Amino acid sequence: MRFLHLSDLHLGKSLYGVSMIDQKDQEFWKDRFLEMTEELQPDAVIIAGDVYDRSAPSADAVMLFDDMLTRLDAMGIPVLIIAGNHDSGQRLSFAGEILAKQKIHIAGILEKEIRHVTIQEKDGSGEVTFWLLPYLFPALAAQKLEDDSIGDYETAVRRLLERQDIDFSRRNVLVCHQNITADGKESVRGGSESMVGGVGQVDYRVFDGFDYVALGHIHASYHVGRREVRYAGSPLCYHFDETKQPRKGPLLVEMGEKGTAVKIEIRIIEPLHPMREMKGIYEDVKQAAEADAGKGEYLRIVITDRRITPEISDFLRELFRKRGSVVMELLSDFRESGTGKASAEARKKERSIEEYFAEFYRDRMAQTDPEEADLELFRFAADCARKAEPAESREEALEKDADDLLAFILKQEG
Repeated sequence: MRFLHLSDLHLGKSLYGVSMIDQKDQEFWKDRFLEMTEELQPDAVIIAGDVYDRSAPSADAVMLFDDMLTRLDAMGIPVLIIAGNHDSGQRLSFAGEILAKQKIHIAGILEKEIRHVTIQEKDGSGEVTFWLLPYLFPALAAQKLEDDSIGDYETAVRRLLERQDIDFSRRNVLVCHQNITADGKESVRGGSESMVGGVGQVDYRVFDGFDYVALGHIHASYHVGRREVRYAGSPLCYHFDETKQPRKGPLLVEMGEKGTAVKIEIRIIEPLHPMREMKGIYEDVKQAAEADAGKGEYLRIVITDRRITPEISDFLRELFRKRGSVVMELLSDFRESGTGKASAEARKKERSIEEYFAEFYRDRMAQTDPEEADLELFRFAADCARKAEPAESREEALEKDADDLLAFILKQEG
């Protein structure tokens, strides 16, 4: 059994006001992925959550995904999809039963019985059952299972799996979108993943018995605990911090007979616009920029010895524009030395938690200002933060805060 494992497409994503659809980044990746799939002819394609970047995706994002599914259907390849935390499970599941007849299986909404699909190998030598577990909150799991004792993410996942009729003497694959850890230790990450850290941890041993666990949620590609519990990572860099990760691509997974080693191979897809960072004193950056042969890139430039003047900004932006590149972020960390650091720290202390939430929102939403409903949610979350326990017990309160936020959101939607 061979299948392609990918996740965190985040279709419709914008970075620093630059649309990854308008700039053809995601369309280019989609076309390269489909060419790869047609060549490999896998038994299935797995998409482990965060299909879209927003719960209400744009029409362009929906059409991009529609084209991807239509072409996979034309190849006769089954597709297995779960909802991630960025997706609306209800929207993603639209026409799910009809799509299932076309071998496109979607688990968008958490159910007591996990949706599962058994697929035969093309040569008829065996079958594999894929269990599709969409992103969950403990409160939702407790509601579905009618079990008020469920108070954390790991217990929620464990109880759900215990309720399923899984024959572990046969080959089984779980598709899951959660924050999976090994002995409480998380991978080092940042940027677009920085809000995940510490929240919703699930130990990898919950998945003992599964021959492979196809994970989504974290944008880096790595295994957790054992090599068969694996994040695919995002197809593209969605933050400059992610440029520190290895090159990205879907995972080609090959399963032999039950009990034999699973083969996992990254199939690299080069991006249309590579992302990179240039950092140093201005004269060094200037000389490197003038000598640079790179074209069609997304750049972050950090000047360490002076503040950014209009002249510096105009020079660097125009220089790279002529090469088809975009300077997404141009900044200086010069203020971090001397009295500048003190004044910067003072400015940070003056800002409210609500302002930090609003800034994060603008970064994620192409510099769009939050609406009143968003601001109300920020105020609620900020109040939770201000009422938090002292630092030494704050981690223990994170899951309760997350559940409180979920209850607040559900109340607003009701």
